[in-house]
Amino acid sequence: MSIFKNKVIWITGASSGIGETLAKELAAEGAKLILSSRRSDELERVKKALKSADSEILILPFDLADASKTDALTKLVIDKFGRIDFLINNGGISQRSLTKDTSIAIDRKVMEVNFFGTVALTKSVLPFMLKQKSGHIIVVSSIVGKFGFYLRSAYSASKHALHGFFDSLRLEIYKDNVNILIVCPGKIRTNISVNAITGDGSTHNKMDESTDKGLSPEECVRQILNGIRNNKEELYIGGNDINAIWLKRFFPKLFSKIIRKQKAE
Repeated sequence: MSIFKNKVIWITGASSGIGETLAKELAAEGAKLILSSRRSDELERVKKALKSADSEILILPFDLADASKTDALTKLVIDKFGRIDFLINNGGISQRSLTKDTSIAIDRKVMEVNFFGTVALTKSVLPFMLKQKSGHIIVVSSIVGKFGFYLRSAYSASKHALHGFFDSLRLEIYKDNVNILIVCPGKIRTNISVNAITGDGSTHNKMDESTDKGLSPEECVRQILNGIRNNKEELYIGGNDINAIWLKRFFPKLFSKIIRKQKAE
């Protein structure tokens, strides 16, 4: 029997890409889902595509930039399902702008959504997992959470921050039977670059060539679910791009030479 059957799983960023694909796969395995993102109409579209009873799907639209609502939302989940078994922190926003062209307001916005929003939701859910003595927190970071890259200074910083926070949290709750998996995708064929913001806050509205040629969301999700099943602590998903993580760790000077030659997109 699937480890996800009848489990209560909260997915942020569930209206497209990796989040939407996770919802489809987990619904097929019999999970009870909470789907969140800013766009309620898109969440309803995803819900209609799932082969699940209405009673097993809860739509909770919210903006990660507004952390004031997390406790109230968590209470709604507990009131309906009584517990939360998995929290998949997948929601976030990317960036495509040079550091010199990016206002500090945009730096703050990216950090607010990707880091503080994720941390706030996790802190809201965590007491219930600790009380039930079980739970699994999944954090979708990025390979640029392990190194910097062109046009992504704020985005990379927000992902680096997630690693520091959740690595520390993992140590603190290890004995409470609550597990943490940090997922670092490389190029995945989603609209992440299309929806990215530029230095002035406008939408990038362009598909990166390398992203368009990336791994399918279905393959990415397959690897994420296997990582959860095998209780991995950190997972790298992608093509040759993920080799940069190992290159940075063991051959930093060579990494610098190679990364400078990469196309900035």
